[in-house]
Amino acid sequence: MSSVVCIGSLNVDLVVRVTRLPGTGETVTGHALERHLGGKGLNQALSAARAGGDVALVGAAGTDEGGAWMRTELGGEGVDLRGVADVEGPSGTALIEVDAEGANRIVVIPGANGWLTADYTSAQVARLGSARVALAPLEVPPASVLGALRAARAAGMRTILNTAPVPPDGLPEGILDVTDIVIANEHEASLITARSVDGVESAYAAAHALRDLGAHSAIVTLGAEGAVWSTPDGDGHTPAYPVTPIDTVAAGDAFCGVLAASLARDLPWDTALRRASAAGALATTVAGAAPSLPSAAAIDRLVAAHPPEDT
Repeated sequence: MSSVVCIGSLNVDLVVRVTRLPGTGETVTGHALERHLGGKGLNQALSAARAGGDVALVGAAGTDEGGAWMRTELGGEGVDLRGVADVEGPSGTALIEVDAEGANRIVVIPGANGWLTADYTSAQVARLGSARVALAPLEVPPASVLGALRAARAAGMRTILNTAPVPPDGLPEGILDVTDIVIANEHEASLITARSVDGVESAYAAAHALRDLGAHSAIVTLGAEGAVWSTPDGDGHTPAYPVTPIDTVAAGDAFCGVLAASLARDLPWDTALRRASAAGALATTVAGAAPSLPSAAAIDRLVAAHPPEDT
């Protein structure tokens, strides 16, 4: 029986390592090409599973070699794939450039992910109705995310929306009304709230604005400055953990997946946020998306090494 349901994309990540990212019209020489599991839905499901969650994934994969490879790898990680549809054609693909400082630039080709509909995701979430938490990013058709979260709310699950990436037309109408926790980074929070977000103080204002738009609680992640949050019980700041980053790919997915898994275990809010922050930090210390998602043991070691007053 799954405790966490993740709804979202499955991608084959093709990662190119470069000394620096090219400018418009410029060609640079890469020094490595890697293939990894990817897609925000997949990453967040894998993050939650490695953090100790019993996880089911709802999404779609193509009938190509990439789809078969993703299924084999995820099955080996213990993720329930019965909600992943087989769609004729190619799987989603992400082309990722990463420079020597760990900054990245990403182009996503949806492939099978574009097939998802509200009817499909809502039916799959309803089938998994005994789960505790539903988590969804926005890298699939927005209507399919809205349908999934509505079904999750109807089933009594705690719903988490990760606003990455914000759709060109903005968030689907009414989606925050069925969201218990919305998680946005600085850029996403700024787009959604039409507020400038630059640092902790402005992030508090953005978190309040996200709640005013309908979400029960809001988290704004700030990278090296940690995360700011606002709930009906008050506001707070969870500092970042000290690490030396080499690659920021999937750090946000690590945060979201571990938060979902921690809340599904009924861990206290502060504890869940510290574990999520530790996971996000650890993800920046390993190259790639799926390879960087940490284990529960690694997360707990980092949290124990930095008590709250030290983080």
